[in-house]
Amino acid sequence: MNSLLHVASNPHVRSKDTTGRIMLYVIFALLPATGFGIWNFGWRALMLILVTIASCVATEYVFNLIRHKKQTISDLSAVVTGLLLALNFPVTLPWWIAVLGGVFAIAIVKCMFGGLGQNFMNPALGARCFLLLSFAGEMSNFTYDGVSTATPLALLKSGEAVNTMDMLIGTIPGTIGETSVLAIAVGAIFLILMGVIDLRIPGTYILTLAIFVAIFGNGGLIHGNFSISYVVAHLCGGGLMLGAFFMATDYVTSPITPRGKIVYGIILGILTGVFRLFGSMAEGVSYAIIFSNLLVPLIEKYTVPRAFGIVKVKKEKTKEGA
Repeated sequence: MNSLLHVASNPHVRSKDTTGRIMLYVIFALLPATGFGIWNFGWRALMLILVTIASCVATEYVFNLIRHKKQTISDLSAVVTGLLLALNFPVTLPWWIAVLGGVFAIAIVKCMFGGLGQNFMNPALGARCFLLLSFAGEMSNFTYDGVSTATPLALLKSGEAVNTMDMLIGTIPGTIGETSVLAIAVGAIFLILMGVIDLRIPGTYILTLAIFVAIFGNGGLIHGNFSISYVVAHLCGGGLMLGAFFMATDYVTSPITPRGKIVYGIILGILTGVFRLFGSMAEGVSYAIIFSNLLVPLIEKYTVPRAFGIVKVKKEKTKEGA
């Protein structure tokens, strides 16, 4: 009887997918947005992407070398961080700022907290927010066809009309990888089909933002001034789709419980709506995801399913002297 029992430590159920394979799936999924960004903005976009990826990989290699730790660059997580970070850059960004962003993402946000699986926020977004605060002018300098211009969301915030079809296709000013909703959607569908992500977080995020904008944006339903094109513009602009499918769903910095994912998505949608409609910035996705990352431990604490067989015992109040 004893020979039939094999006691071992958890986990008892293992997946065939490795970290490297999952990261490779993400890289494949980002190729449509990356390719469109290079086609849309030219060779300089490719240069920024390669420089940022190289800085991330080199930083992780050097950090592990100095700390005498096992090299982890083969798991491709640094490549994914570099690619995501580069896709959040305007094409005019100086190359040395891109390098600084890659170093910050890996050395400060990722490795200083223990490496992959230990970081408390998404490394690419952490670095982007750092650069937005440090180099606001360079990070918000958008050009298209050689002309410096405002993004569609900035125009929308100032009360001007925008072309939602151009936003859907991607022929607009913006960061390298955020402009084409169609290209991002192709990659997102691939990740969903491969089982890398599910729709709880991005679906709840997008739906919540749509409802928030419909109620409060441009007069909104509360003033009887609902505009479907205004809502669609908010959904197609500002890197929402890239953030919702590729950064908000990061395994390390997002909830793992089913209810937690929904709560997380709702918080993301509300924060993005508040930043965009009531704040000074036209965007808001990056800051919304960063703030929500910090709330993940609290979200999981209150959304962990009750273990099978555990019954919650209600404490009965007793009168004194009874």
